[in-house]
Amino acid sequence: MASGGATGRRERARGHGLRTRFRRDRTLILMTLPVVLLLLVFNYVPILGNVVAFQDYDPYLSDNGFIAVFQSPWVGLEQFQRVFEDAGFWHAVRNTFVLFLLQLVLFFPIPIALALLINSVIRPRVRAVAQAVMYLPHFFSWVLVVTVFQQIFGGAGVLAQTLREHGHPGFDIMTDPAVFKYLVTAEMVWKDAGWGIIVFLAALAAVPHDLYEAAAMDGAGRWRRMWHITLPALRPVIALLLVLRVGDALTVGFEQFLLQRQAVGPDASEVLDTYVWWNGIRNQDFSYAAAAGLIKGVVGLSLVLVANKAAHLMGEQGVYKK
Repeated sequence: MASGGATGRRERARGHGLRTRFRRDRTLILMTLPVVLLLLVFNYVPILGNVVAFQDYDPYLSDNGFIAVFQSPWVGLEQFQRVFEDAGFWHAVRNTFVLFLLQLVLFFPIPIALALLINSVIRPRVRAVAQAVMYLPHFFSWVLVVTVFQQIFGGAGVLAQTLREHGHPGFDIMTDPAVFKYLVTAEMVWKDAGWGIIVFLAALAAVPHDLYEAAAMDGAGRWRRMWHITLPALRPVIALLLVLRVGDALTVGFEQFLLQRQAVGPDASEVLDTYVWWNGIRNQDFSYAAAAGLIKGVVGLSLVLVANKAAHLMGEQGVYKK
C-alpha cells in the first residue's frame, strides 16, 4: 500500500510539473505550432508515399492518384532489384560521390578561410561590406548563377571573346564534360560560401577578446593565436556542419545539374537527384524512382549516424548529444 501511494504521489507530481511547464512555456509552444504543422504536412506526411516503392504504381488506375495507390498491385522488392541491376543507377552513384568528395575538399574549407580573413579586418565598415558582397550570391537562383558563369566562361563569354580579339583560340568551359565537376564546384563556392561565412563569423563572435589579449601579452603572434584560440573555437561548428554535409553526400544538387545536363551530357552531369527525376517524372516510372529515392534516403541517414558517431569520438556534440 505504501508503495502504491508513493507511486501515485510521483504521478501526480509529474502531472503537476507538466502543467506548470506548459503554463510557463505556452507562448513558445503556440509559436512553434505552425512550424510543427508545416513539418508534418510537407516533410513527414509525404514519407507515406514511399509505399509505392513496393508496388507497380499506376496513377491512371483511378481518377484520383491517391486512390490509385490502394489499387496498384504489390510487387515486394522487385523495384529495388531493378535499381541494383541498373548500370545507370551505379553511374549516378559514382558521379554523386565524386562530386561530393570534390566539394568537401574544395568547398568546405573556403568559408572557414574567408571567415578568418574577414574577422581579421579591423575596420567594421570594411568588414560589413565584404561580408555583404560575399553573402549576396546566396540569394541568387541557380538559373542566374549558371547564366553568369555562361556569360563569363562560355564559348561566347567575355573571356573567350577577349582571347579571340588578341589572336588566341577561344574556349567553352560550360560544354566541356572533362571539367564539369570543377565547374559546378566553382558555382557552388560562389553561390553558397557566403552562408558558411555567416555561420563561422557568428561562432567567432562568441570568442572572448580577453583570450587574444592574454595570448598577445604572452608573445603569441597572429598565426599562433589563430591556431590555439580561433580554430579550437570553430571546431564544434566545423564538426556540426561536417556531419550535416556528410548527410547530404547523396544530395549534391538538382536544379544546378538539370540546367546544365544538355550542355555536357548525362555521362558527366547525372547524379542521383536527376536520375530519380528522369525516371520518375520524365519516364513516369514512379515506383522505380521511389525505390531509388528510398535507397538514397536510407544511405543518407546512415551516413549522418556514422558521421555523428565519429564526432562524438572526437569529443564534439555533433547533431545531437550522446
